[in-house]
Amino acid sequence: MEFDAIVIGGGHAGIEASLALARLDFSTLLITQSLDAIGRLSCNPAIGGLSKGNIVREVDALGGEMARLIDASMIQFRILNRSRGPAVQAPRAQADKNQYSRLAKQTLEFQKNLHIFQDTVVDIITDTDDRICQGVVTERGRRFTSRTVVMTTGTFMGGKIFIGDFSQSSGRLGEPAAIGLGSSLRNRGYTLGRLKTGTPARVNKLSLDFSKMDEQGGDPTMQAFSFFREKSERPQVPCHITYTNEKTHQIIRDNFHLSPLFSGEIVGTGPRYCPSIEDKVKRFPDRERHQIFVEPEGLDTQEMYLNGISSSLPELVQESFLRTLPGLENVQVMRPGYAVEYDYMDPTQLFSSLESKRHRGLYVAGQTNGTSGYEEAACQGLMAGINAARKMQGKDPLVLTRAEAYTGVLIDDLVTMGTEEPYRMFTSRAEYRLSLRHDDADMRLFPYCEEIGLASDQMREMFYKKRDGIEEIKELLRQKRVSVHWTEDNAVLMPHVGKSLYMTLKDPAVTMESLTGYQPDLNNYSLPWLQHSELDVKYEGYVARQERQIVRFKKMEYMLIPEGFDYEAIEGISKESREKLKKIQPRSVGQASRISGVRSSDIAVLTVLLSRKGKYLNK
Repeated sequence: MEFDAIVIGGGHAGIEASLALARLDFSTLLITQSLDAIGRLSCNPAIGGLSKGNIVREVDALGGEMARLIDASMIQFRILNRSRGPAVQAPRAQADKNQYSRLAKQTLEFQKNLHIFQDTVVDIITDTDDRICQGVVTERGRRFTSRTVVMTTGTFMGGKIFIGDFSQSSGRLGEPAAIGLGSSLRNRGYTLGRLKTGTPARVNKLSLDFSKMDEQGGDPTMQAFSFFREKSERPQVPCHITYTNEKTHQIIRDNFHLSPLFSGEIVGTGPRYCPSIEDKVKRFPDRERHQIFVEPEGLDTQEMYLNGISSSLPELVQESFLRTLPGLENVQVMRPGYAVEYDYMDPTQLFSSLESKRHRGLYVAGQTNGTSGYEEAACQGLMAGINAARKMQGKDPLVLTRAEAYTGVLIDDLVTMGTEEPYRMFTSRAEYRLSLRHDDADMRLFPYCEEIGLASDQMREMFYKKRDGIEEIKELLRQKRVSVHWTEDNAVLMPHVGKSLYMTLKDPAVTMESLTGYQPDLNNYSLPWLQHSELDVKYEGYVARQERQIVRFKKMEYMLIPEGFDYEAIEGISKESREKLKKIQPRSVGQASRISGVRSSDIAVLTVLLSRKGKYLNK
């Protein structure tokens, strides 16, 4: 074999997969269509957001790179939903998109065991039985062999962009699509579909009047995304907010007939939760206005990103309706908005490890699996890379459960239920989200990072220092009691006289900040540690209640179904359930219970059968 592993694609999934494989000492080849487009932020110039910020920190805790890249390139940082509960809070950072891409490429170039090559993959190489993936074939006729392959094609596989009546074979504006691979996969028996996404116009900052917009600044403290970095010291720049109006909507309505979205030219399904502006106007005719975020794309460019107004209408129509927005009356469009349609693979054709059921050794990750978003791609790429490495090590795959990580929720949703529209992660998808806070992802997942072999000495030192520090904070809170003298200047503490600070902190009206004046030793610890401890204490009862639910969940989740289990031999289950179980090949009884169309009575039969035969294994 020329290489241990080959990774197809240099996007966010490909970056994580190739780095994980190379860092685990496997010779890795990353093949991408353009070396200059590695790590490009194709759409919004930001990392994180609701549930997405949690995923970035999970990637970081497992040894991935995304958090480190955004820490070194952010130009604004905010914690979203700070006024709400911790389960729905999340970090988001505006990125300098050029700096992010440069750092990503540089990181790959300097990584030991990693070779980068510019070409387009058009097919995979398999054994004579067409059961094992053994490499790839490129557009220029090169054949590279390997023990494993990770496919992360993004929006480029069969990509086609639309702007009014203009269409072009492209994965991004100005970048050619990957032609050939989709057809090869179909010919090999894979089920592929078409999805659609879109992006808004980029405009010249110098042509905007920010005095007519609302300014949106970042948080006073620029926190680090990575658990293994004390803080991020970067310049902060503001974003701005403007709104559409009736004049905007009328121009769009008058030109519906020119939109490829409504003319039938676009056949792919678009994202339900991130519609184009023409889709918003059509679906919500009574809305008087829609919010638009005007976001900088970097420190060395005048390009601004108009978040919330993606469009595939003709360029002149886009310019016309943009000039109706307050502050954009004299806007200069630098790049038009457009829609992109592309091939994706039905993810139910994958195991929970992201390995193909049809070709062993082939792993698929990112938008190729029907997801949308950089963060969703990154976590899949990391897990695919880790599991490709573990296959070569002769180890069992790492499969995170829904109770352990948003990453586990995402992958389980994809391989169990599939998707027919671009899949986006939301906090509401996670049943145990109170246990999946963004600030404790390292406590949940770093032990896996150590076991996998991706933890550096510095990472270990910082993790154990934080873990021990948080326990010291809690012990201080348990030891110190509220004195009656404290109530003279803080009446909120009156009901808690004689109680420990630990129990007192459970009161919603009491904050950690208010207690530091009475326990000076708390000031010896960093603000993130104090905030983490405060949330642990305040929500301890709720988390304990959820833990009881998780115990029941794990009982079914850890009842594993042997690979190759013969569902035809089971008597007493419905034909529909049998067919669904044969197709999905669930890893556990828990996963089987989440397959659409599988009856609860059939799950009971399966559970009894596995128990009687002693064929289930506890994790």
